[in-house]
Amino acid sequence: MSATVNLTLGHSPDPDDAFMHYALARGKIDTGPYRFEHVLQDIQTLNERATRGELDITAISVHAYAYVADKYALLPSGASMGDRYGPMVVAREPLAPADLRGRRIAVPGLMTSAYLELRLAIGDFEPVVVPFDRIIEEVAAGVHDAGLIIHEGQLTYRNQGLHSCLELGPWWDDLTGGLPLPLGANTIHKRHGERMPEIARILEASIRYGLEHRAEALDYALGWARDMEVALADEFVGMYVNHWTLDYGDKGRAAIRELLDRAHRAGLIPQVHGLEFVTT
Repeated sequence: MSATVNLTLGHSPDPDDAFMHYALARGKIDTGPYRFEHVLQDIQTLNERATRGELDITAISVHAYAYVADKYALLPSGASMGDRYGPMVVAREPLAPADLRGRRIAVPGLMTSAYLELRLAIGDFEPVVVPFDRIIEEVAAGVHDAGLIIHEGQLTYRNQGLHSCLELGPWWDDLTGGLPLPLGANTIHKRHGERMPEIARILEASIRYGLEHRAEALDYALGWARDMEVALADEFVGMYVNHWTLDYGDKGRAAIRELLDRAHRAGLIPQVHGLEFVTT
């Protein structure tokens, strides 16, 4: 009998991540000798912990991978990719993308992929870090000129009378000729070496179980849905748990390389050495 291998698994307390990891959390699939300890923290905290190599497996922003590529490899499943949708900039009045330059814009974190992509899209602006779930209310109250919204805010911002000024998903699609927009990724510490493909297959099996048992996985995910109704939570999960999440494939790998290369050429991140994709 194989010895038990305990692994820490970091992910956000959000409905899409809960949906992906439902089968692991509730023992729905065979994990062999591996036992997963779920560590639920916001993405900014997970990004910071990754720079210190603290967790065995962790979700991070693709932006943050530029700073942890020496420690972590990218897993083929568990990523968030926007297929002509994703983070967007909203304001109290309609603004053209060019009008956003130099403005005071609330952002969910300086290590988020959304922030990096907005810098690529419009150049310089004045970022103000605000918890993602407060950005819409602060923009609506006039605290900031505009806000960069992620998560379910992409579906609810109109409820506050706000206008979409720039959608980063279509911008990226047009810029790259059809690549998905890289947002979050699952990574595994390189110290696991030859075990990485086997662990990757277990994580993929958890996502597949959720997609094949959608009702029960969604019911579990609703516990992290921040007062979303079932229909809205289902739509949100569908945006970020889909065929890209099972395995983003060659196109997803090309998208990640493209983002990191463009950001480096723009002087926004260091050049990434040791970029490694786990294959199964």
